[in-house]
Order: sequence, then structure tokens, then C-alpha cells
Amino acid sequence: MNRLPTTVDGLRKVLAGFATREGMLAGLSFRPRPTDVFIATFAKSGTTLLQQIVHGLRTGGDMDFEDISEVVPWIEMAVDTGIDATASQRAEPRAFKTHLDWGALPKGGRAIWVVRDPESVIVSHYHFFSGWFFEPGSIGFEEFALDFVLSRDGRHQYWDHLVSWWAHKDDPEVLPLCYETVVEDLAVAVQQVSDFLDLACDEQRIELATRQAELDFMKGYPTLWEDVLLRRHRNSAMNLPEGAGSTKVREGKTLGPRAEMTPAVREAWTSRWNEIVTPATGCEDYPALRRAMKSSTES
Repeated sequence: MNRLPTTVDGLRKVLAGFATREGMLAGLSFRPRPTDVFIATFAKSGTTLLQQIVHGLRTGGDMDFEDISEVVPWIEMAVDTGIDATASQRAEPRAFKTHLDWGALPKGGRAIWVVRDPESVIVSHYHFFSGWFFEPGSIGFEEFALDFVLSRDGRHQYWDHLVSWWAHKDDPEVLPLCYETVVEDLAVAVQQVSDFLDLACDEQRIELATRQAELDFMKGYPTLWEDVLLRRHRNSAMNLPEGAGSTKVREGKTLGPRAEMTPAVREAWTSRWNEIVTPATGCEDYPALRRAMKSSTES
């Protein structure tokens, strides 16, 4: 019987089977149409919320799916989850999720880039992995953050991902958004996304898409955001129990104190920000970056 890992080394071993080389190469070589839109985020930065917004806007509120990534596929994992990324989708424009940095993303389409407070990202990451990729309580938060996350190479690091997209935030084919701003003023964000997708102005459609992206609404359909396709196709390859999984819709919390953060993790996160993000953006911390993003979208 397969069991969940209880150590960081065990976690690394199971994740080695997360994706196939062939599947990843297929995603990297995908050729988008000019109208295609990528929802581009670092993991745990509002991806699911934007998938729901985009799909709701383009379909007028369709909820007839088993998994949000069934209708807005993860381009890097499409092959490995049995999806033909080249096929037509339920409505235009075609939409895809991606965690690729700007340099690796297939060019030719458009992108909604969403960035989130880095402390919130790591806390959300930890809770998402717990119960799916490792036994709850077996790996502490600090160990997870320092020994697992910080050991990754640059392409899989929050700070490098942010900087790669920052350089293109003013490109006409990129819509930059902060997760916190989306949550705090959802109706405005939905209107921005609708305009970016070049959808006809339709107040009823925008109101419906806004309502269906609210936290209470999404909590009413928990199985739609639990990576059913990934679990079905990849748990066995990772030697994980068939029923192992997690949820992406927990609390919708934006900025604020995070009880899980320890001084060591906060110091490491601040150091990485100062080393990588500040020189590239001129922003001393995430609130400053958020202000800069707001000024950019308003200009």
C-alpha cells in the first residue's frame, strides 16, 4: 500500500514522478493562437481564481465541469492529464493555466500575469502539499520552506519567476494583476479581465462571473478545485495513495500576519527579495511592488 512521505527527501522522490519529460516538452513547444490567453502565475498565487473568472466570462457562467483544469488546461501538464491542448475549447478565447516564467512560455498568445505576496505564497504552498505530497504534521513549515523550497533552482523560485514577468508587465499582450487587488475589488478585476479578453460589454455576464468567483460561491463546489485530473493521472506515477489530494480554495486571505511564518523563514524570504527582486524592480518589498503595479495599470 502506497504511503505519503514523511521527510523532505521522500517528498522530492515522489515529486520526481509528477510530470513526464514528454509531457513537459509538449507544453513548452505548444504553439498558441494570437487570441489564446495564458493565466500565468507562480504556484499558489491565484491561478484557480483567475481560471474561474476567465471561464465564467467567456462562457456566461458555465459550471459543468469536473475540474477547472478540464476546461482551462494546465499547458505544462496537458499531455500528462489526458488533454489535447490543441483542441477547441468550450468558448473563445482558448485559455490555459501556466506556472512557466516569461522566458519559457510559448510565445504568440496573451497572458494575464498574477503575482501574490511571497509570505502568503509559501504558507499556501505548505498547506496545499500537506495531505497530498507528504503526511500532515511530518514536515514542519520551516523545514519545508528552507530545506525544500530554497533548494530549488531559479526557474522554480518565486523571486526569479516574478522578475521574469516584471520586465514585460507593460507589454500590450500582458495584463498584470496583484492577487490581493483582485480579491479586494473583485468586480473591478473581472471587468479588467473582460476588457483584456476583448469580450463584448455585458453587465449581466460580468456580474455573474464576479459572483461565481467569490470565495463563498467557490467553497460551495469544493471538488472542482481539487486537481481531480492530476490526482487521477499522476498519483500512481508518484507512488502516492489513490485518494491523496488537497484543496486550492481555503480562506482567500490577502495581506496580513501569517502565524506559520518563523523568523528564519522571514529572514530568508527578505534576503531573496533584496537580492533578486529589488535590483530588478526598484521595489523594496511586496507592498511597494503592489503600489508600482497599481500605478502601471492606471497609467
